[in-house]
Amino acid sequence: MSAPSSGHGKTAIAVGLLAAMAARGVPTAGFKVGPDHTDAAYLGLAAGRPGRNLDPRLVGAQRIAPLFGHGASGAQLSVIEGAMGLFDSLTGQPEIDGTAAVAATLRAPVALVVDVAAMGHSLAALVHGFRMFDEMVHLGGVILNRVASPRHEQMLRSALDDIGMPVLGALRRGDLPNVLPSRAHGLVPVAHRTVEAGRAVRRLGEAVAESLDLDRLMALANSAPPLPGPLWTPAEAGEAAEVRPVVALAGGPGAPYTYVETAELLTAAGADVVVVDPLRDESLPPGTRALVVGSGLPEGYAEELSANRRLCADVAKFAREGWPVVAEGVALPWLGRDLDGRPMCGVLDIAGITGEQTVAGYREATAPGSSVLAPAGARITGYKQHRALVTPRAGTSPAWTWSGGNPEGFVWRQVHASQLGLHWAAAPEIAKRLVTAAIAGPAMASGTVPQMSAPQMPGSHPAPQMSGPQMPGQQMSGAHPGPPMPGPVPRVSEGLAQPVPMPMSASLPGPAQGGPGQTGPVPGTPGPGPVPPAEFGPGSGHAGEYGPGPIPAGDFAQDGPHGEYGHDRPHGEYVQDGPHGQYVQDGPHGEFVRDVPHGEFAQGAPHGDFGQDVPPPNGPVPGMAPAHGPGVGPMNGPIPGTGPANGPVQGMAGANGPIPPRPGSGMPNAGPAHGHPGPGSSHGPEGTPDNRPTTDIPIPS
Repeated sequence: MSAPSSGHGKTAIAVGLLAAMAARGVPTAGFKVGPDHTDAAYLGLAAGRPGRNLDPRLVGAQRIAPLFGHGASGAQLSVIEGAMGLFDSLTGQPEIDGTAAVAATLRAPVALVVDVAAMGHSLAALVHGFRMFDEMVHLGGVILNRVASPRHEQMLRSALDDIGMPVLGALRRGDLPNVLPSRAHGLVPVAHRTVEAGRAVRRLGEAVAESLDLDRLMALANSAPPLPGPLWTPAEAGEAAEVRPVVALAGGPGAPYTYVETAELLTAAGADVVVVDPLRDESLPPGTRALVVGSGLPEGYAEELSANRRLCADVAKFAREGWPVVAEGVALPWLGRDLDGRPMCGVLDIAGITGEQTVAGYREATAPGSSVLAPAGARITGYKQHRALVTPRAGTSPAWTWSGGNPEGFVWRQVHASQLGLHWAAAPEIAKRLVTAAIAGPAMASGTVPQMSAPQMPGSHPAPQMSGPQMPGQQMSGAHPGPPMPGPVPRVSEGLAQPVPMPMSASLPGPAQGGPGQTGPVPGTPGPGPVPPAEFGPGSGHAGEYGPGPIPAGDFAQDGPHGEYGHDRPHGEYVQDGPHGQYVQDGPHGEFVRDVPHGEFAQGAPHGDFGQDVPPPNGPVPGMAPAHGPGVGPMNGPIPGTGPANGPVQGMAGANGPIPPRPGSGMPNAGPAHGHPGPGSSHGPEGTPDNRPTTDIPIPS
């Protein structure tokens, strides 16, 4: 299900189609192209099974077909909602990660949704162009949205009949109700299974059932040929452990706050996955030995996160005792001291504020040191979208580095916290690594921090003073080496996690009934001794990262149904203002700036505005180690045609092999969708800093 651009109604129609077919008793499955957690959740709610994301950029193009086959198993109809327009690209590489590329990979016919409110016979020219643009994409029919009248519909049908393009349905203005909850709520209504979300899906299903030719759409879906090759399986995480530690995964009964494959991989690796809702639950599940909070939790719920003081105290105690915690997105400031003045968990000595611009984009990240999540030197592509800015930006041991930007995030003891969200199907060994750490138990390692107190519940006893990440300019005092880890740390060879055997009993030591804190705090253990100066140089703060205001319109202007456009040819800049919000792009640098007053939603042009952070002017941090250490390859697999410099990671090749090249394109429609890796060092010849910026990518719904 795609469209010429964002704003034509494809999300509502895709959700409605799934709901209408499910009401007929047809087993269905829903998918979303790109990293959008929210749309995937509503597609899953309509289908009655978890909605999934197909993002070549995050998981590699070679995994798209196997992941789709896994998610569609047992379904008679699968609906894949595209991102942006059919031939648009999230990264400027449509032959790799555009909606058309995914459709070509899966050999899926395309139903094109077109908002025809201001169109006549020109619709035929538009559709004919979309049909002929790429012979690898099969355009199977058109769905007319916002038809003005019966006469208007007849004119449009006649125009499409002249070019032999089937009409799969027509919706009049007002037929498609605007009932989906505000995107500011993200996937929370689905996770909580609210009445509002269920009613919205049902009403969209009724509207689609009345206006679309469901039998013809089903016949079009049945025309897709079978997919070759094996299905993806969570068993890629490795053999399950003999004992099953409890891993708490943030989410709700309707959906997790992360990609569905995360829970599947953890289960396959030997964990008992139990859902914990940071907005409602007041304690971690009994026996919890690891906590994962994904990037799907919306930032708009900061007040609710802060108000849940009992859970904040439980999480703070859990992290300080040395249990594994993986935090992404808003979970980073949640682990901090405060966000917009609201108290949070207090695990990390950081303060967060909500900025006026949305920072969003993919990052080709490198782990500067070993952590519970990844070995030192590992590379993976993640996606970030946030308005919250934390100070300092990184600790003494950052979570990630990337070319053209300062280090980000925190690694302390067994806490790995960053605003970068990962799709674990790209590196299934992450799940095995976390389960191994959960079995090994608490560890006091990595990082020396100033003393700080845990959040206190009314009437509770003060917790022993422990450590948090060092703030810039603070002096190290009273630091001494902490106790060693109780078991060997998982090691990595050739980029794959190889758990080291360790003594263990049939039952897990540590937390028992009543919660993870039963082992008690670790008094008088402020952490290891002083750490040498940061290897990756200064990285705190965020000066210069978040871009300037809107750019003037430029030399040329056009006023049409979608607003005003301006274009400054020398710099490739344009400004768009209208019902789709306001965008500013600096072509050479790929920068986007969001104008917040024009809308409150992070994605979807008709719903608001979208923006990006501007790469810092100082380029990469001097002294960064090579991206690939000895024996460590890129976690997302090789890039076809890039040569042996960045060799493939053993065991990570796609099941279906390369995808045939697209006509008229110099790039293959295959390979890992995380771009070309940079040079081994962040410095150019003769030590000159490489000032190439990190490009951010807008992801309209």
